Amino acid sequence: MAVDLNHTIVPCRDPKASAEFLAAILGLQAGKQRGPFIPVETANGVTLDYMEAGQFRPIHYCFIVSDPEFDEIFARIEERGLDYWADPAHREHGTINHLYGGRGFYFDDPNGHNMEVITAPYA
Repeated sequence: MAVDLNHTIVPCRDPKASAEFLAAILGLQAGKQRGPFIPVETANGVTLDYMEAGQFRPIHYCFIVSDPEFDEIFARIEERGLDYWADPAHREHGTINHLYGGRGFYFDDPNGHNMEVITAPYA
């Protein structure tokens, strides 16, 4: 039996603004609202369904992309003047990592979620 991830709920303060932020950074589209959710669909069909929540803890989300996509995404981060780090603990500010033969970095979304973009999967 194949098991695939279909969607995950991303708790946030403003679903529309949050979905549009991530979609703009990744070069995707925020979908139309479905019930309390605003989806952002990735290339493999998984959606991040943004939903308003009162209290929540920041969550980590990682996106694997090609080298050209990485360059485009990173350019959007720099154009917006967003902070980024080479590590999940946010100790290596303003730099990217080169783990597993690829490149990667972390940035926070407007809700404090720790977003990661990588070009090579972790072993």
